[in-house]
Amino acid sequence: MSHETPAIETRGLLKVFGARRAVDAVDLAVPGGCVYSVLGPNGAGKTTMIRMIATLIRPDGGTARVLGHDVAAEAARVRARIALTGQFASLDEDLTGLENLILLARLRGHRGRAARKRAADLLEAFDLSAAARREVKTYSGGMRRRLDIAGSLVVRPDLLMLDEPTTGLDPRSRGQVWESVRALVGVGTTVLLTTQYLEEADQLADRIAVVDHGRVIAEGTSGRLKALVGGGTLRVRVTDGADRPEIARLLAAMLGAAPVLEPDPAALSVRVDDPAAVASALADITGRGLGIGEYALAQPSLDEVFLALTGEPADGPVPGREEAST
Repeated sequence: MSHETPAIETRGLLKVFGARRAVDAVDLAVPGGCVYSVLGPNGAGKTTMIRMIATLIRPDGGTARVLGHDVAAEAARVRARIALTGQFASLDEDLTGLENLILLARLRGHRGRAARKRAADLLEAFDLSAAARREVKTYSGGMRRRLDIAGSLVVRPDLLMLDEPTTGLDPRSRGQVWESVRALVGVGTTVLLTTQYLEEADQLADRIAVVDHGRVIAEGTSGRLKALVGGGTLRVRVTDGADRPEIARLLAAMLGAAPVLEPDPAALSVRVDDPAAVASALADITGRGLGIGEYALAQPSLDEVFLALTGEPADGPVPGREEAST
């Protein structure tokens, strides 16, 4: 498939549960050969969206095309070219890692010797060869997720959908899953990734759609989304802690925002809307004989982007909102 043709294209995609619009007229265009992240808190509609794209549930309105095929009218063609790894591992815990992958390979049409070779190749690719003959119930959370993703690749899909693949994993295991995702894109697979982890989207995604209450509220590269917030944050360390209150007062007057006094008695930070004003402000302060030991102007984080767009932090479940069936 040409990367000029979207791997996924939705127009007005809609799914309603009772009185609630879980997915509310969503338009998406996911380029081929990239990682595209759908970012939002629990209950935002991410899983509902991915289930419609994967042909598991029918849309109530709008259209969705995957690799050129309509998900409603050509579901079988879509399923032949995609794979989905859900939020929970779909593995037999009483089988070994090798046995799980052989079973999946046989179900996908590989004969005995070919199934065993494919399973061995995937275990090696996902750094699981040493645990191949151990029962899956002895695996760590990160190992299970990597084995689950490996199982989705028994027949390499053109599109792999990963629904919150690192939820609950420790940082090391999360990093291992990230490396696996990068390797998949390196061999030409398009990855649609849903996540509530801002760092994950920042690390992996070529483009990001920010979703809240079933709607796409912003879309673009990480850099473009951060640019929506403004200039960034100026972080300063003063040479003499006694000067910090005066430096904070001057920065507030010159930059038009109230500085935050950090727990470190020599540090403070302030939001910056006009990065060009920073240099003159710092020069004025040092010209008054006030010492600034270090300073750094940081780009906004995706946390700040999400807070600016939604008025809520994207740091976990939102009370009163649930995505159990969505």
